[in-house]
Amino acid sequence: MPPVNVFDKPQPDSLILRSGPFNVAVDAEDQRFLDTLSYFYREAVSDTASTLIDYRIRIRRPFSHRRWIRPQTLLEVDGIQPFEPHPLENAFPMYEWGLNWCIATSAHRYMMLHAGTVAFGDEALILPGTPGSGKSTLSAALHLRGARLLSDEFGLMRPEKGDLLAMPRGIPLKNASIEAILEFDPAASLGPTYPKTRKGRVRHLRPDASSLAQQDRPARPRWLVFPKYQSDAQEELRPLDKGEAFRHMAFNCFNYKLLGEVAFRAVADMIGTVECFTFTFSRLDRATERLTELVRQ
Repeated sequence: MPPVNVFDKPQPDSLILRSGPFNVAVDAEDQRFLDTLSYFYREAVSDTASTLIDYRIRIRRPFSHRRWIRPQTLLEVDGIQPFEPHPLENAFPMYEWGLNWCIATSAHRYMMLHAGTVAFGDEALILPGTPGSGKSTLSAALHLRGARLLSDEFGLMRPEKGDLLAMPRGIPLKNASIEAILEFDPAASLGPTYPKTRKGRVRHLRPDASSLAQQDRPARPRWLVFPKYQSDAQEELRPLDKGEAFRHMAFNCFNYKLLGEVAFRAVADMIGTVECFTFTFSRLDRATERLTELVRQ
């Protein structure tokens, strides 16, 4: 597969979005998709025509009989089609997955963490975890309680500096997590519901304007917390042995093997400077209160 073409300049009709260290040119005709994109990222839109582009994403309807019977949408990245067509109404989640694909396949100057990351001032709380651990829901709840959103699911670390970059994106809440967040905060800014995606029912939490405005502000890792959602469990925060923390963190680094020694040293340096914990939780109100107590100590 040919590499993603970077440092191209946008076409005059492109919508240019800032997403952390990346500039993304989006070409689309579907007004519903553009309205949703504006709802989530209007503070990140650039009107600078000379902006250098890292990724060019095009959302279009394929020309086939389904165009009228069961409308679909297709995502292209510099002419490459990484996914099969999706139902037209799923254009926004497909865009989010497409941008993740762009970064995952080309941005290996960064270490990519499978983790939610939020910041308190310039200190970061990292929440790594496998699907079902509750990291996205917990990241969303902490953000709703005032933490600055750095990223969800795709934490970016500069291995040479050891800091985390801000790349605030819509947090995809899946299935029961949607109701959990609405119970936690009925005023949460959620986008449309996508009932039939490859991950089930999905609805995204919008990052706040402050997080989008601070995309140039990195944060230093301070707390490493491995969450585990467990129904009806009491919230329990336990110190984690640093050797175990290293093993779990390396497992939750997407490009650990690819970066080799660079990743090994970066993870080792991070583990040496952060406080490491496991965290079992069930109720978001008690969970956010306990983690807020941790960062205030």
